[in-house]
Amino acid sequence: MKAKKILTSVLVCGFLSAPLMNVSAANSDTNTITKYSLKFNSNNYTEETATVDGKTITYRAYEKIVYVKNPVDTKYEIMNIYVPEEYYDGTSIGSYNVDTAPIFFPNTVGGYMPAEPGSPGLDERSGEPNAALVALSKGYVVAEPGARGRTTQNESGEYTGKAPAAIVDLKAAVRYLRYNDKIMPGDAEKIISNGTSAGGALSALLGATGNSKDYDSYLKKLGAANERDDIFAVSSYAAITDLDHADMAYEWLFNGINDYKKLVISSDTDYHIQREMVEGTLTEDQIQVSNELSALFPNYVNSLKLTDSNGTPLTLNKNGNGTFKEYVKSFVMDSAQKALDSGTDLSSLTWITIKGGKVTDLDFDQYIQYVGRMKTPSAFDGLDLTNAENELFGTSTTKAQHFTQYGLENSTVSSTLADASVIKMLNPLYYIGTKGTTTSSYWRIRQGTVDNDTSLAVPTLLSAKLENSGFNVDFSMPWDQSHGGDYDLDELFDWTDSIVASSKASSSSNGKKLANTSNNGKGSNVNKNAKSS
Repeated sequence: MKAKKILTSVLVCGFLSAPLMNVSAANSDTNTITKYSLKFNSNNYTEETATVDGKTITYRAYEKIVYVKNPVDTKYEIMNIYVPEEYYDGTSIGSYNVDTAPIFFPNTVGGYMPAEPGSPGLDERSGEPNAALVALSKGYVVAEPGARGRTTQNESGEYTGKAPAAIVDLKAAVRYLRYNDKIMPGDAEKIISNGTSAGGALSALLGATGNSKDYDSYLKKLGAANERDDIFAVSSYAAITDLDHADMAYEWLFNGINDYKKLVISSDTDYHIQREMVEGTLTEDQIQVSNELSALFPNYVNSLKLTDSNGTPLTLNKNGNGTFKEYVKSFVMDSAQKALDSGTDLSSLTWITIKGGKVTDLDFDQYIQYVGRMKTPSAFDGLDLTNAENELFGTSTTKAQHFTQYGLENSTVSSTLADASVIKMLNPLYYIGTKGTTTSSYWRIRQGTVDNDTSLAVPTLLSAKLENSGFNVDFSMPWDQSHGGDYDLDELFDWTDSIVASSKASSSSNGKKLANTSNNGKGSNVNKNAKSS
């Protein structure tokens, strides 16, 4: 898919409804707090033009919208919203119109760092159109939220983006969209989140924790809209999630592989993080840690009491073998079969057995050696508190903390343990299908077969938990795909179109004008087909 951004825009209104400050919502001169309106201003936009696959698209760009009344940091707690111009002319795009267009909700979070909102354009690495631009070309309204992260600080040096700040910010952005549903193009009942890595984890967390009261006090403090924050669907790539069990899952997969190529991420940058690969071999102490963590994983898997689609319990014995391991293996075999069917030559991979054009077996241990270890134990809850996730679980005055009992008990530095309620709020598995929580109905989860940033067990457990709870899950492991996302946008939007159509078929009359999308009487019932000026 080819796209070209035309570097012209028409400024329609250059004044924001309230001032935006670079670091904090606090006024440093008067020590007062600026409060922001939650009402969407349809007059503040620029008109942008781009071409996708030879087709010219024009859209309105509403940018730097503060989505809470009392923001902590207006560099990040803002959202960009993009709307196809056709909707202001009363024109449909495919099967979508101004009222029915789904809202694509991608975040740009990486490494649990702070993230400014993204925008439609070309992917920096591939040169292809990014997900937001493709979504616009297909008739979606795009809402791109920013969010605080683990390094965010205020003018006093206090940390303002530690957990659960990022997920709270995304929930607040969803509430803003619901609050303005009557006066904005797009259907806030059809919000589809999207993210990669830590962003994929937040996308999954957003879908799992809809309307949970655990986050209410944080949302109230920010002045988030008094609305629901559940979403329609989740697209999650390479999610760094289930953090309090991710170390044991990683060592279950890579235990016995002692050579590594470790990704080192600099901590002195903002969103554009610097990466460097460092090779090495585990020390005897690290091997011992790997052995101990790996031994903990079977009890965790067995405690979840999950089954496959045939009702077979997914379990592991004390040696780490069992039906769950075979279940993970089955997804890798399915991926190899798809690659083979598409013409990929797998003959050099001696650990794959192919008979009559069918992948009949796979030596799982040799496959993991082929993938290779990237991280050293402990991969997430670093015993020296230097990992990104340690920083995520810090406090306003503490840079980093442990978030597992193993990490605390084996810490090599003076340390504390993060609050249990905060650890819970970062793990979607605690919320899926629980009472008082509205979990998204539709899920698309992708984890590449050579992604060694986390264990393949992590997305497999997430998808199994969702399926066991009755949700619609599309989970696969793309062949030879490393850590990344948005590499299959045609397939992604085919999926989103299909679930929207499926939802329409089952509830054709349940539109956005119903009472459950209340705007608290604050929004006007303007005709969405009327063109703003």
